[in-house]
Amino acid sequence: MDILSGQKLVNKSRSTVSADEALNDKEIIAFYFSAHWCPPCRMFTPVLADFYEEVKDKGLPFEIIFVSSDRSEDALFDYMSEAHGDWLAVPYGSQTVDQLKKKFNVQGIPMLIVTRKDGTVISTNGRSDVESKGVKAFNDWNK
Repeated sequence: MDILSGQKLVNKSRSTVSADEALNDKEIIAFYFSAHWCPPCRMFTPVLADFYEEVKDKGLPFEIIFVSSDRSEDALFDYMSEAHGDWLAVPYGSQTVDQLKKKFNVQGIPMLIVTRKDGTVISTNGRSDVESKGVKAFNDWNK
């Protein structure tokens, strides 16, 4: 995906990884717009983490990228440590956060935007897809 090409992502242990390497073999990429201070986000995040683990356990070519609206880097990592799956995040303060919000017209959180690896949007309702269909949502996205 062009917007992440050449960018670094972070994991919950604060290590950086190349977005190109991390996403190389992934067919479906979901962007999770969320924040620790947001009660609906804190309710959905564990549901998404369970979904993520189920999909990963099946070996499916899927990744989630967390795009934080947290107010500090510590809040971002606290949230990732407390509730998130082992997915990656756009670093706190990166211009990429605003670029992704603009690209996907994010007006509120939580929001899960599901794309193909080329950036084509599959679903702007990923949250409701996950809540209503569970792991079957991946099959719908991967048609």
